[in-house]
Amino acid sequence: MQQQNWPEPDRDAQEHSARLVETIHEQIEAAGGTIPFERYMDLALYAPGLGYYTAGARKFGAGGDFVTAPEVSPLFARCLARQCEEVFEELGGGDILEPGAGSGVMAADVLIEVEARGALPDRYLILETSAELRERQLQTLQKSVPHLLDRITWLDSPPEKFRGMLLANEVLDALPVARFRIEEDGYSEQHVGWTGSNFITRWRPASEQFTDELHEVLFGLPAPLRTPYISEHCRRLPAFIRLLADSMDAGLMLFIDYGYPRREYYLPERRDGTLMCHYRHRAHGNPYVYPGLQDITAFVDFTAVAEAGVAAGFELHGYTSQAQFLLGSGLYDVLPEFEPGDTVRSLMVSQEVQKLMMPGEMGDRFKVMGLSRGVERLVKGFSLKDLSSAL
Repeated sequence: MQQQNWPEPDRDAQEHSARLVETIHEQIEAAGGTIPFERYMDLALYAPGLGYYTAGARKFGAGGDFVTAPEVSPLFARCLARQCEEVFEELGGGDILEPGAGSGVMAADVLIEVEARGALPDRYLILETSAELRERQLQTLQKSVPHLLDRITWLDSPPEKFRGMLLANEVLDALPVARFRIEEDGYSEQHVGWTGSNFITRWRPASEQFTDELHEVLFGLPAPLRTPYISEHCRRLPAFIRLLADSMDAGLMLFIDYGYPRREYYLPERRDGTLMCHYRHRAHGNPYVYPGLQDITAFVDFTAVAEAGVAAGFELHGYTSQAQFLLGSGLYDVLPEFEPGDTVRSLMVSQEVQKLMMPGEMGDRFKVMGLSRGVERLVKGFSLKDLSSAL
């Protein structure tokens, strides 16, 4: 953490991080000296009461570590709400399920828009295991849509059965990943060890099972990968997609995240992988600093998402960039009207739209994938540009 231009955490936060460090250190000792990076990432993000997503530090928005599209502008959620309306029309109603609802802003804005359009869901289900985030979401919703609270339910696991929409914004990138290195003599898997004062990377020969998985994933890439080559593979993604898919009788699952199709994910020049850490709006590549206080993510392999969805009995409904999806959803139809001379508000909304739409911002870096069951009509968000052939 030395020589980085960002504020140090206060004493309480440092003590919190130290407790998580000790927990991870104990697991390393119990495992004989190292644990797989996937396990380290799991503990850093989700250790009960200590992990980044299970503890109480502010994460979202200007005062947190990063800003998501719903925090940028309510226009994002209003566009998603219009897609919900389309699906509800075809299904004759339904529910909305949002896993990992963050601050609750997207839920509030979606509900405001679907209510205005006469398309309220029967239930708005929030899949959230963090008690602290549930409380923040409740506070947001109490402030924004107090009259709709009776439609909102928090869940610890996906519902047994539902019909309607699943809205997953920046969820898949938070799944723990395994990291691998291709060498002249085969594959190694990244493990994490302990020096006595800090965590350190150790490379161990990949297991036969992991090697077979990597062979399957990397087979058929358009260009060979020169050694040494480091990247990630999310081994948990198929089970996570199936868990969600098994709960949906009919409807559309939308996944919005930063990522690539597989042929672009594993480009020869992307030889250090896609792992990213976020702390106080600074992005960097060291997952071992301030455990529990910084986010750790990896880009999403959208080819793997499509494969998992099809294997779970869904169809690929569409795949496109966030910019094209928002345009197709009617972004410019939901722009607010301004009073003459209200240049401040007009400029603010213009900046929000640029953040959501520009290629150098979220417009191309973020992709949207739809997986559907029992939804025949293509929702308008995928009507302008289909990138499915890239998968």
